[in-house]
Amino acid sequence: MANLSHRSDITSHPDVTEMRARYDRMLGGRDVALVDGPVFLLGLYCAVSPWILHYTTSQPSLVPHNLIVGIAIGLLALGFTAAPERMYGLSWAMCALGVWMIIAPWIVGDSPDAGVVVNNIIIGALALVLGLLCAGASVAKGGSRASRTPPM
Repeated sequence: MANLSHRSDITSHPDVTEMRARYDRMLGGRDVALVDGPVFLLGLYCAVSPWILHYTTSQPSLVPHNLIVGIAIGLLALGFTAAPERMYGLSWAMCALGVWMIIAPWIVGDSPDAGVVVNNIIIGALALVLGLLCAGASVAKGGSRASRTPPM
């Protein structure tokens, strides 16, 4: 039977520098990993909000609008999770979607009532704040990456 109590030191492993570099690469783009879930939930709520708040008959033009924008926000969240190093640059798109959601009831809708307006303003403000958080992290990450690049 093998001796399982014996543990060797990892610093003597021949691939220790490569393993550390890989570990740093894997965790490098996850500065705002806690934002991915709320962004996805926000997109999900945006997509189903016309049915939750029952304005499918009073604002029929906002129903497909909120559905499409909610799906777009959800897809951004999935992209943030799947490929953060590539997708956090698109967090400015989520900021734009947030601003659009704030003004959409008056542009897309037809004399919306207060509930529809408040719903879209809350969704838009949350999308804007979460997008700014992701964008700020990507800008900070880009700046730190540039400072670590060795000169040629």
